[in-house]
Amino acid sequence: MDRNGQAELRVGWVDAAKGICIIFVVMMHSTMGVGIAMGGEGFMHDIVAFARPFRMPDFFLLSGLFLGLVIDRPWLRYVDRKVVHFLYFYVLWLSIHFLFKAPGMAMESGIAYPLGEYAYAFVQPFGALWFIYILPLFFLFTRLVRTLPVWFVFVWAAALEIMPVHTGWVLFDEFCARYVYFFVGYAFAQNIFHLADWMGNHRKTALAFLAGWAVVNGLLVFTPAPEALAFLIPAGGEATGATGGLSELPLISLLLGLAGAVAVVAVASLVAGHDWSGWLSWLGAHSIVIYLAFFIPMAATRVVLVRSGLVGDVGLVSLIVTLAAIAGPVLLYLAIQKTGWGKFLFERPDWAWIDRSGRTGPATARQPAE
Repeated sequence: MDRNGQAELRVGWVDAAKGICIIFVVMMHSTMGVGIAMGGEGFMHDIVAFARPFRMPDFFLLSGLFLGLVIDRPWLRYVDRKVVHFLYFYVLWLSIHFLFKAPGMAMESGIAYPLGEYAYAFVQPFGALWFIYILPLFFLFTRLVRTLPVWFVFVWAAALEIMPVHTGWVLFDEFCARYVYFFVGYAFAQNIFHLADWMGNHRKTALAFLAGWAVVNGLLVFTPAPEALAFLIPAGGEATGATGGLSELPLISLLLGLAGAVAVVAVASLVAGHDWSGWLSWLGAHSIVIYLAFFIPMAATRVVLVRSGLVGDVGLVSLIVTLAAIAGPVLLYLAIQKTGWGKFLFERPDWAWIDRSGRTGPATARQPAE
């Protein structure tokens, strides 16, 4: 249901595309964590590296697709739906994260350390939750610049992405690196929908494009950048599967991000609507649920497998941890829907709204995370 109690129109290929993205995001966190814990790499690291140029760009592009439908709402309603909504889930899941992490932090560094880290997380987004943190800023910023020429904002945002910005402040760095994709999703939504329809109706051409794109993307990812240009590659990318390849150089990263986003749209348009792909669309429709909750089953499964030594192959352990990290939130969500307990984990409760206009009854008392 949408915020006004009316059935929300879902677009099949969009859900499928979100499903692809959330799988790659969970895969990245699971695989890199296993690699660190086991001191090695496996076949899953290659998949993570291949997906790095387009994994988050496409997620942000999809996040901006439907913004044009609501961007002119009254300010109070806009802030409630696009800022307070995500703020609620950020604070909630940040607190849950720290319930698990605080005891270990306190034992190592004293009771004041986790409290300081918790407070600092409102300035420097914590872990994977940075996506939830930055989305409201994208929504607010786009509202403020919506009257400017599209070409001007696009060129400006593209320039930010091209510049090798790495200050260490996650919020600033990720804004520079990701906003262009969010804006493309917002400003060129109609073009993207037309492209998806065209791809779905021209399957052979779409498959040919995907084959060519996969070769080019792979070559640029796994071909090392010249040492003379290494200074242009932002530092710290190893934690997300960076290889130091040509794909990470300025301009190439932008072009690969956009091309990869088109590729995900193409794949989604080809698979959406088939009975066998229903699970993928379901994951996409609940992608934020998975994004919020995957860390608990991911960490638990990794600890069990690594400490037990039941599986010695890094790639296989990474695959198992990825599957568990996706299945965990799904099972938790289904259990909550079945029992009615814990709905506040994935649905914004009544008290967390600041705009109550347009709400017609009990069905609207909660707002789903996705």
